[in-house]
Amino acid sequence: MLHLAIPGRPPLALANLVLDYNGTLAVDGQPIPGVMERLRRLSEALHIHVLTADTFGTATAHCAGTLLMLHVIPTEDQASAKLRYVERLGTDACIAIGNGRNDHLMLEAAALGIAVTQTEGASPTSLAAADVVFGSILDALDALHAPKRLVATLRT
Repeated sequence: MLHLAIPGRPPLALANLVLDYNGTLAVDGQPIPGVMERLRRLSEALHIHVLTADTFGTATAHCAGTLLMLHVIPTEDQASAKLRYVERLGTDACIAIGNGRNDHLMLEAAALGIAVTQTEGASPTSLAAADVVFGSILDALDALHAPKRLVATLRT
């Protein structure tokens, strides 16, 4: 569990990290170097869930044998599918990270929504729904390891 005390907000007790795959953890279906090591370290404190329509057909192979819980969602109405997944876990216990337009509902619903802008870019809808935006997934995951970065950005 990851506990965050952000001035001006209720304390957060976060148990789940829900991530988009393509555009967030991977580019063109290939994991971004350094991502899996960071997720491995985070798995000591959080249950890590990866949601994807598996556009490139590589997510299953790349997540096999890891502590990541992969959930392949239908190609239609992905935003609602991601939202329902976060709701089933409990929105108050979730961190969500994504970049695409289909991530905006889960980013808005999660206790902590993080948008990333990197090689694929990011949807303005998802940027507006997020609590914080990072230039890369590596920076976002590092902030979860060093939560005072989040506190500094999100305090009122």
